[in-house]
Amino acid sequence: MTSISESNLCPHSSLTLVPTEFSYQTGFSWSDAKKRAAAVTPQGRAPSNLSIPAQTSFPAPLVLPEDDLALDPKYPAQSLRSWIRSKDRNHVTKERKIIYVAEPPSVDPSVDFIRQWSQLKAPKSSHEMPPEPQTQEIIDYVTAFYHGLIVKKLPVQLMFTRWGTGSNIEKKKNGNIGLIVGTECVRIRTRQVSGEFFIQQLNLDDLLDAAISLLPDDAYALLLLVSHDIYENDEDDFACGRAYGGSRVAVVSTARYNPVLDVAQNIDREHSWPASHCSAYIQSCCTNAESPKKQRQKISRTDIEKDQTKWESTPLSDDNITTGPIYAALAAHRTLSSAMNSPSLSASSGLWLARVCRTASHELGHCFGMDHCIYYACAMQGTASLAEDARQPPYVCPVDLEKILRACGTTKELRDEALLSFCERHKHIHHFSAFSAWIQSSP
Repeated sequence: MTSISESNLCPHSSLTLVPTEFSYQTGFSWSDAKKRAAAVTPQGRAPSNLSIPAQTSFPAPLVLPEDDLALDPKYPAQSLRSWIRSKDRNHVTKERKIIYVAEPPSVDPSVDFIRQWSQLKAPKSSHEMPPEPQTQEIIDYVTAFYHGLIVKKLPVQLMFTRWGTGSNIEKKKNGNIGLIVGTECVRIRTRQVSGEFFIQQLNLDDLLDAAISLLPDDAYALLLLVSHDIYENDEDDFACGRAYGGSRVAVVSTARYNPVLDVAQNIDREHSWPASHCSAYIQSCCTNAESPKKQRQKISRTDIEKDQTKWESTPLSDDNITTGPIYAALAAHRTLSSAMNSPSLSASSGLWLARVCRTASHELGHCFGMDHCIYYACAMQGTASLAEDARQPPYVCPVDLEKILRACGTTKELRDEALLSFCERHKHIHHFSAFSAWIQSSP
């Protein structure tokens, strides 16, 4: 990562917490206050005395160029009532109440070249490579995020090996390898990568099928971690994670979240959450982007001011910097030494862990029947790029929080306490320090 002097860093002097004009140009329309209030209730109706959370707690979703909602602005909402009534949702039961996490498979020594596929083709930084996130730390985070359920490491050793006899996968651009799952071996398709980062990718659908075969009888859900780069189909460049929610399995790859790749992947680390709401950054993203097709229509000021909101920024000052969770999160984010300037191995490893934890919690959310969120900036938002991934928050919005509390049989207070405990143990990491401040400042 290129060193940047402190004087050249963005001060994040104001935040944008409401929809931008660009978001309306894409065709996205933020749900009005009454609809957002109704979405939190099991009846789907907003009581007259129900208050809406302040935008300083739950800002509107960021809808920046090439973001998921900019590409699919009419994505349907899933209210609490819709989630409760969903016939496809799996319920937590006395017999199925454990989330299992499978650590990345080891590699059969006879096919050690498979291990090399998870390593970068060439060093992308002069700094030492940070250690990959530890499975137990991810388990600890998931335990807090889905407080009320038991989270365990899967007691099955997984191993990549050769597929079939006489297979010479080393010399093939596309071929199969095997994944030993207990007493069986599952075929995993692979393909050679023309990009600059990794030699070979593993097929995501095959890994998900393997996860299904791994699912213990007492499991509510299973998360399979992999160190290799993955892809979903021929048109797909790469993927970071996916869930078969109905089958209660999810796969998350740690490969692309390595901070060493940030510059090459156009990830603006300086404006990761909570600094992703920085007004100057948002305006820069929207100004430099190609106008969406929707802009050809005349957008009225009434549309832009829907729900009594404008594209306005709130300046940060000594008087109001702690008046809301998002400001408290940003203040905590800014108190740590810059993540841009030669971060330590510990800081880089922590950033890697934070990214994997956020995606793990998101993908497991689909196993609980939660769809992508369009109500607020939320951990359950859809993601169209790694850049957008870094901008999204670790918290869930009020609508999805109600789903989690009902599914896990816990309370907001107990869940917050568990998450805060985890974040405090990792408060040297920007992401978790900011999340801790957000939790402590939340009503």
